[in-house]
Amino acid sequence: MDHQSLEMIELELAVLIRRTTSISSNKKFGNLDRSAYLILHRIKTKGAVGVKVLAEEFKLDISTVSRQAAALEHKGQLYRIPDPLDGRAYSLQLTDQGTEDLFHYKQARLKRVAELLEDWSDQERELFGKLLEKFNHSFK
Repeated sequence: MDHQSLEMIELELAVLIRRTTSISSNKKFGNLDRSAYLILHRIKTKGAVGVKVLAEEFKLDISTVSRQAAALEHKGQLYRIPDPLDGRAYSLQLTDQGTEDLFHYKQARLKRVAELLEDWSDQERELFGKLLEKFNHSFK
C-alpha cells in the first residue's frame, strides 16, 4: 500500500469527521443528533428492531443504544412494542413525531450536502457515494 495515500486518507477522514460533526450539531437542522438520526433512519428503512440488534449493527454497547433509545422515547420519537413471548424484550418503532422529525432533519442534511457538491459532476457524486459505501462496509 502506498503510505502517502494512506496518510492523505487518514487526514482527510479526520477533517471530514470534524466538519460533519460541526454541521450535525448545528441547531438549524432540528433536534436530532447523529445517533438519533441513525437509529430513526434504521428503523424507518428496515422496520421495528430491538436494542440488541441495533447495538450489533452500530457496533456499540447495548447500554449505549438503550440509553439513546430511551432518550428518543422520552422525546416522543420512538415507542416500544412488547415481545409477546418474552416479557422483558421489546422492539422499537417510530412514532408519527419521530417520522416527521426524521424527514425534516434528513431534508436539511440533503440540502447541505447538495450545496457542498453543487460543483461536482453527476459522475463524481455517484463515484464518491459508491466509494463511501464501500469504505463503510469495510468495518463489518
